[in-house]
Amino acid sequence: MADKNPKKADIITVAKAARVSASTVSRYFNHPDLLKPATRKRIDTAVRRTGYIRNRAAQTIHGIRSGTIGVLIPTLDHAIFAEVVQAFSDTVAAQGFTILLASHGYDLQREYAILRKFLEHRVDGVVLTGLDHDEAVFQLIDSQRIPCVLMWNYSKGARYPAIGADNALAGRLIAEHVLSLGHKKIACMFAPTEGNDRALARRDTVMNTLRASGIEVPEHWALQTRYSISDSKQDARRLFSREILPTAVICGNDILATGAMLGAVSCGLRVPDDVSIVGIGDFKGSSEFEPALTTVRLPARRIGQEAGRQLAATIVQTDEQPGTSLHCTPELIVRRSSAPPRP
Repeated sequence: MADKNPKKADIITVAKAARVSASTVSRYFNHPDLLKPATRKRIDTAVRRTGYIRNRAAQTIHGIRSGTIGVLIPTLDHAIFAEVVQAFSDTVAAQGFTILLASHGYDLQREYAILRKFLEHRVDGVVLTGLDHDEAVFQLIDSQRIPCVLMWNYSKGARYPAIGADNALAGRLIAEHVLSLGHKKIACMFAPTEGNDRALARRDTVMNTLRASGIEVPEHWALQTRYSISDSKQDARRLFSREILPTAVICGNDILATGAMLGAVSCGLRVPDDVSIVGIGDFKGSSEFEPALTTVRLPARRIGQEAGRQLAATIVQTDEQPGTSLHCTPELIVRRSSAPPRP
């Protein structure tokens, strides 16, 4: 009778199947760059054939890296985070790491609970999104002495290395562009700022830039809208149903700008002839809208790559000092959704 519970393959099984030593198999997993391509291929074939799975939990007991990095983002709903996480994942994968990904829904208390779960799984490093986090999160990272990178926002004086774009600069760039076109009747649409330092920096800078030019946004033109195309479309419809209309709408991100453009069209308005609409982010597809969206490009792919390189290096080279913050500069991208107001 066949054994219904065959013994699981171990490193010795793999070594015999590949005709190498057990130490060579270990090197294949921990330092594959030290092996010849032919040896790596032979071991890979043996691993696949035997079904061998490393016991990471046992390895961490002996101080060996777990090979995982915990990545915490606010939401999985939006393309901009997918792009930055994909770039980060691809970069650390080249160094032998796998990511554990979780979202906290802009709830900083929930972020702390997820971080604890990551640490229970013995992750080698942690990525947090943005600069502002509960003090308990920082204390937990400090107490565990685990490498950490703050991704997406940039600040020279951040508590840990911050690799990202200056969102205040992004807000200033888009506001100055709208002002340079001659708009004075300007509405704004921003996401809720609670637990979201990116949205807060953009909103405050846009408002301050407009105010410095003598433009006050009426309260009923200062919209707070969830990250949702349907919600932003409905809010835009209400805005464009008023008797007096703005000639431009500054949106805090391209998701909101997409909904605003749809709302304008559904109200019979032409973009940009009747109203200019601009965003921030330059998400994939923003250049394909009709008309193509004027926005501020946040270099998501570069941010992910740079964060991945720095965190992987800090983990692998244990004697290396913590990395430094890096600014991935935002860039104004002028397309056809913005134009001077009609006389």
